[in-house]
Amino acid sequence: MPRDDRVYLVHMLETARKASAKVAGLEHDQFLADENLHLACTHLVQVLGETASRVSAETRARYPAIPWRQVIGMRHRVVHDYLAVDLEIVWAVVSGDLPALIDELERAAQADA
Repeated sequence: MPRDDRVYLVHMLETARKASAKVAGLEHDQFLADENLHLACTHLVQVLGETASRVSAETRARYPAIPWRQVIGMRHRVVHDYLAVDLEIVWAVVSGDLPALIDELERAAQADA
């Protein structure tokens, strides 16, 4: 694995953990009522996708359980669809999708530690 890729994987893992921690124990309505939380989670999803886009194709191929295309695609949606960021999708990602992604990123980051 290229050296930078391990740095990126660890950064993705840390970012995913931060986003997941922000919504831990919250209900959907609590998330929707908190604009600062929307902004923080949206930003973290953006950072996660940007970092994923920097991981080499070689490393992405080694870890096919990580949904690279979806992670990067979500970043593009957040960055380029300013008026169309769907908070329901952000909620689904941070509350539902991130735990599995965190598990996969932990495996990948530890594999070449």
